Amino acid sequence: MTQPLPLNPAQREAVEHPGGPLLVLAGAGSGKTRVLTARIAHLITTLHVAPQRIFAVTFTNKAAGEMRTRIGQLLGADPRGLWIGTFHSLSARLLRREAPLLGFGPNFTIYDSDDSEALVKRLLEARQLSTKVYSPRSVHGVISSAKNRMLTPEELGAQMDTPLIKVAADVYAALGPALKQANAMDFDDLLLHPLTLFREHPERLAYWQDRFQHVLVDEFQDTNAAQYLLVKHLAKRHGNLCVVGDDDQAIYGWRGADVRHMLTFQNDFPGTKLVRLEQNYRSTQIILDAANGIISENTARLGKTLFTEKKGGEPVTLLSSADERDEAEWLANEYARSAAAGDVAYEGMAILYRTNSQSRPLEEAFRFRGIPYRLIGAISFYERREVKDLLAYLRLIANPADDEAFLRVVNVPRRGIGDASLAVLGRAAAGWQKPLLEAARRAGSVNDLRPNVREALSGVAALLDRLREAVGQADPATALETILATTAYEQYLAEEGAEGMERIENVRELIAGAAAWAEVQDPEAAEGTGTPVERYLTQAALITPVDEDKDEPGVTLLTVHMAKGLEWPIVALAGLEDGLFPLGRSVEQPGGVEEERRLCYVGLTRARERLYLSWARTRYRNGRLELAEPSRFLDALPPQVVEERSTTPSWRPLRSSGAMPPRPARPRGAAARRLLPDLGFPEEASQDAPRYVKGERVRHRKFGGGIVRAVSGEGRDLRVSVDFDDPDIGTKQLLVAYAGLERDWEGDGA
Repeated sequence: MTQPLPLNPAQREAVEHPGGPLLVLAGAGSGKTRVLTARIAHLITTLHVAPQRIFAVTFTNKAAGEMRTRIGQLLGADPRGLWIGTFHSLSARLLRREAPLLGFGPNFTIYDSDDSEALVKRLLEARQLSTKVYSPRSVHGVISSAKNRMLTPEELGAQMDTPLIKVAADVYAALGPALKQANAMDFDDLLLHPLTLFREHPERLAYWQDRFQHVLVDEFQDTNAAQYLLVKHLAKRHGNLCVVGDDDQAIYGWRGADVRHMLTFQNDFPGTKLVRLEQNYRSTQIILDAANGIISENTARLGKTLFTEKKGGEPVTLLSSADERDEAEWLANEYARSAAAGDVAYEGMAILYRTNSQSRPLEEAFRFRGIPYRLIGAISFYERREVKDLLAYLRLIANPADDEAFLRVVNVPRRGIGDASLAVLGRAAAGWQKPLLEAARRAGSVNDLRPNVREALSGVAALLDRLREAVGQADPATALETILATTAYEQYLAEEGAEGMERIENVRELIAGAAAWAEVQDPEAAEGTGTPVERYLTQAALITPVDEDKDEPGVTLLTVHMAKGLEWPIVALAGLEDGLFPLGRSVEQPGGVEEERRLCYVGLTRARERLYLSWARTRYRNGRLELAEPSRFLDALPPQVVEERSTTPSWRPLRSSGAMPPRPARPRGAAARRLLPDLGFPEEASQDAPRYVKGERVRHRKFGGGIVRAVSGEGRDLRVSVDFDDPDIGTKQLLVAYAGLERDWEGDGA
C-alpha cells in the first residue's frame, strides 16, 4: 500500500466522514479526485467495506479508469469487484444481469445516436412523413429530451401542440416496441430501464440496495432527473450517499442536467454533512480573482470563494481585436513567442471557445505559422465509417435481432443489394414480425425480390451464421480478425486507394485496442455480463471523444464544454462577445445567462499560470459580418488583475488608468445586435461623424490596401468609396458597418 497524499483539513473531513449523507462542495482545482479516491480507499481499508459493495459514479470513462488506478495504488492491489464508471456504463452492467425481467435478452445492443436516428428515420417513413420536414435528428432530440425529463409519450404530446412535438410523441410511442424487437436500448434507456426494473420488481431493488453499502457520485451538479433518482433509490435504505460537485460548474442544463439537485440536496437528505473545498491547487491567485469576480454575479449558488497559496501571478491579458482572423493571428503569434522562449511547450497551451465553428480561423492561423495543434471534438474514432462497419458485424454476431447493424453491413462489401430490395425485405420482416436477418434467411420465399437479390440476402445470413459459430466465446480482437478474413473487408477498403489505406490503418488500430481491452478486464466485474464480445461492445458504445483524448503534441483547440475537467499552464478563452458568449438565445431562457456565466467560469479555471481573454469588434456570423461588443461577463473582472491589449492602437481601450469607466446600460439579446456597440471613438467625436476622410489609406480583410476616394452617409449608412491597390479589384463602394476596414498605418508611412 502506497502512502496516501497529504490532505488539507477540509479534504480530510470529507474522506473520513463515517457515514450518512455527505455533500462535498468542491471548487475548481480543489483536489476532488484526490478526495474521492482517498475516501473509497478509506472505506475499504479502515471501515472494511468490500469493494464490490461500493457503487462509484464518474463523469467519463477516462476519469473512472484514472480513479481506479489511483485507488489501486493506495490499496497496493487492484480493487477487484469495485463498481466504478459512468452512469451509462454502470447501468448497462446492472441491466446485463436483469434484462430478461424487462423483456430483453442479456445480449442487447446499445444504440448510439446514429443508430437511434436511423431507427427514427425508418419509423417516420413507415408513417409516410417527410424526413426533410421532420428531420430524424430533430425528432430524436425531442424524444431524448423527454426521456431525460422522464416524460411518457402521452405527457410529451400534451406539453405543446406543435407539429414537431406531435410527430415526436407519435414516434416516441412506437420507439420502445421497435427497440425491444431489435433487442436494443438507446443511451437514454440505459438510465430509464433500471428505474422501470425497480418500480416493477421491488425485490430486485431490495437486492441492489443491499448489494451496495456506499454510493458515491462525482460531478453531481451535472446529474439529470433519472440519474438522481437512480442513486436515491440505491442509497435510500442505508443513506450512505456521498456526492461531490460544484454548483458553479453546472454547464449541462441543455441536455437535462439540473443544478437544483445540488442546491436542494440538504433538503432531500436531512442531516447532510456539508464540506466546502475552497483551496485551489491549480491556478494563480490572480486567475482565481478573475474567476471569483465573474461567478460572484450569479445568484443561484451555494457560495464559496477559491483561494490558493500560489500568490500573485501574471496579469490576465484582455485582448481587443479587429475580427476573428485578427484574434486568431494574435493568439498564434503569442503562443509561438511563448514556445520559442521556452516558457511552455505547445502541449501546455489551449484555446477554448463557445462554439465549434470558431475553430476555423484558429486552425488557419496555426497552419500558416506551422504551429502543431490538435482539435478535440472532431470526428470520433468510433464514429469512423470503417470502425462502425466492423462493430456492426460484431453486433450482429452478438445480437441477431439488431436491424440497424444489419442495414449497415448487408451491402458492405458490396453485394448488389439496393435500397428498393431492402424496403421489400423490410415489409416482409414486418409481416412476419421477425428481425431483418431472420427475414434474409427466408429471402427465397419473398417473391417480390429478384433471384440474384434473394441469393445475396441468403448468402449474408449464411455468412453471419458462420461468423457466429466461428467466434463463439473468442476475445473481441480474434473476433474482428475472423470478420476481416471471412468478409474480405480489407480488400474492399484497399480498392478506395490512399483513403482506403488510411482506413485500413484505423481497422488495425481498432483490433489493437480490442486486444488491449481484453488484457485489463476484471473477472469479477465480468461475471454474469455476457460473452467477451458483448462486454467489449458495451464499452465501445459508451466511449466519448473525451475518453479518446491522447497526449499528442500541439496546442489543444476545443469548446469550453469539452474542456471540463482538464487544465493547461496557458489558456485563452476566445470570442468573448455578447451574443456569442453568452449566446444570444440564453438571454430569453430562464437561468440561461447564469449557466453561460458558469461556463465562462469553467473556462477561466482551466488555466494554471497564464490566462488570455479575447474578443473581436467584428465577426462573421450567420454568413455576414456583424459588429460586436465585449461580453457582459468581462464587466465583473477586478480591474487590478487585468492587462489590456489591442491589435489596433487607434482604438480606445475599455478601461483607462487601470479602472473600468462607467458604461451606460446596454440593450441585451436581439436588441443589442440591432444597434452599434460602443466601439470606443474619441470622446469629442460624434457617433454619426464620418470615421474616414478622403485620401487616407485603409485595409480590407479580403481586398487588401487602398485609398479612400469619397465618404458619404452617416451612422449605419456610412459608405466609403475605396480605390484598391490591386487593379483586378479596382474601386469599390463599401458599407462601413459591414466592411471590417482598418486604417492602414504601414501604408501611410510608405
